[in-house]
Amino acid sequence: MKEKRLSIDFFIVNELDAQGLISPEWSNTVIDEKKIQHLKNTAQKVRRKIIEILGRAGSGHPGGSLSSTEIIVSLYEGIMDVDPSQPRKMQRDRLVLSKGHSCPALYVMLAFKGFFPVEDLDHLRQWGSHLQGHPDMKSTPGVDMSSGSLGQGLSAACGIALAAKIDKRDFWTYCIIGDGEAQEGQIWEASMFAAHNKLDNLIVFLDFNKQQIEGRVDEIIGPLQYEEKWKSFGWHVQTIDGHSFKEIFHAVDTAKKSRFKPFMIIANTVKGKGVSFMEWNLDFHGTAPKGTEIEKAISEINDSAF
Repeated sequence: MKEKRLSIDFFIVNELDAQGLISPEWSNTVIDEKKIQHLKNTAQKVRRKIIEILGRAGSGHPGGSLSSTEIIVSLYEGIMDVDPSQPRKMQRDRLVLSKGHSCPALYVMLAFKGFFPVEDLDHLRQWGSHLQGHPDMKSTPGVDMSSGSLGQGLSAACGIALAAKIDKRDFWTYCIIGDGEAQEGQIWEASMFAAHNKLDNLIVFLDFNKQQIEGRVDEIIGPLQYEEKWKSFGWHVQTIDGHSFKEIFHAVDTAKKSRFKPFMIIANTVKGKGVSFMEWNLDFHGTAPKGTEIEKAISEINDSAF
């Protein structure tokens, strides 16, 4: 599988190079084992905290938070240029979490990075807390765009990326969307807009965990064929293992060196990743663990080595 995936990566790079769509200085990102171990340890801590705060709140969305953990950890632990001491600094990278219900993962990572006290996480979804069920850019330091009404985040990300080009500012705009969310027509309008405006400073992750609240994504509205669709809409596209730090960093590296088109990273993930009774279990799309479920989930995460 490793050899096959590497051959796919090199095919993508060679294809882009042949079209003159990749910078000549492109080089594969090298992540040493020490860095990978740090990322894995951070992801483990993030998952554990997600379970703790959702259990305390008694509500929330564990499934999508756990599936997107490696993506969010990667962004804040080595990819994005952000400064917790200056959360509104103009010259910073931006992240739009379009699938806003997965905000527990984002909140935990922001707290760990120092955007606000870790103790604030204990008040998730409580009245008066700045950590609501969906991200609020006006209340929470580090949140670049309010989101949660599915389908709208990619449009916001396009606006941010276009503004950067108009203002000649050198920062990257990232966006995380859901596969169920990709059924929204606004996603495809935004995709056309991004390609038309050559937003090559826009990098989007599709958290492809194959499930939405009503059931399997392919059973709700199919066929999926996301790779073919985004290519036909004028995007560069790469499909990866969304739980592999090496593949996430490599894909972003490729995206940053590509030109003239926005970049879609289709990240194959597992809904509820890291907790056996949550994985692929639709009951935990929007239901928080309780009682012994919390203890069991935390125990599994503590013992994990994935």
